[in-house]
Amino acid sequence: MKNASLKAITQTHLPNLLHRGKVRDTYDLGQGLLLMIATDRISAFDVVLPTAIPQKGLVLSRLSAYWFHQTGHILPNHLIALGDEEDKLADLKGIPLLSFLSPEIAARAMVVRRAKRIDIECVVRGYLAGSAWAEYQSTGTVGGSPMPTGLREGDLLPKPLFTPTTKAEAGHDLPMSSADVRDLVGEKLASKLEESSRRVYQYAREQALTRGIIIADTKMEFGLLGAELILIDELLTPDSSRFWDAALYQPGRSQPNFDKQYVRDWLIASKWNQEPPAPELPLEVVDRTQARYIEAYRRITGKSWVTPAEERA
Repeated sequence: MKNASLKAITQTHLPNLLHRGKVRDTYDLGQGLLLMIATDRISAFDVVLPTAIPQKGLVLSRLSAYWFHQTGHILPNHLIALGDEEDKLADLKGIPLLSFLSPEIAARAMVVRRAKRIDIECVVRGYLAGSAWAEYQSTGTVGGSPMPTGLREGDLLPKPLFTPTTKAEAGHDLPMSSADVRDLVGEKLASKLEESSRRVYQYAREQALTRGIIIADTKMEFGLLGAELILIDELLTPDSSRFWDAALYQPGRSQPNFDKQYVRDWLIASKWNQEPPAPELPLEVVDRTQARYIEAYRRITGKSWVTPAEERA
């Protein structure tokens, strides 16, 4: 794909770096605000790959912003504005770091409220895929819950399942039971996390289906702003979700997708042991992954994909 030759942004170097995650670089803006920059890094099996996917960060920030706006009636979130939405950031011009941002970086950044992160990956599964399919084949369960016999890969589950995991800074996330979640955050908050995760997933799944995409599963992160529970980080992106082509959906196989499953499939076929270091991705895999991410954005939002540079031209 032509756009794959564009320079990929894998790191940002600005003052007040707070955290460098697998994909995002987070900076402290002061005044209870953070700047989260989605780079073009890509991870698989909890390992950051040495090859970037150009424009991936743009898709992540813009699609997250779309879903934060769409789901605001269900639960508040941390988003104030994208980094290039100057009208929404007019009152924050006094923050020095924002004046340092190049248009290229601002376009993939989000200015967000700083919350106390809850260290749980809140996963909701509507279909049998990925690690859930592997568990089902081995034990007949998903997230420890017994499932009907005879299910196929990609089958619709009887009801969406909440299957949380730990949020590891390094290494692999590990499954959490309902008791584990309650022990970590208390019964009331545990119940709120599960209920909110299910509601956001159900709403997004129904909306995406009208655009020809099945959201098979997704993971969300939450934080506390004072006593208020809010959504944070990213939301319903090709990095955090499985997006399938509804028109080509056929249980019993790996589904045509618009997420990073294409990368995972290539890595599995390469016989990589899923431990660092990961292998470099071929150009063909980079091109096709980039195309999938952009198509996910186009279908879900109903908007054509135009880069910020093209908008400014």
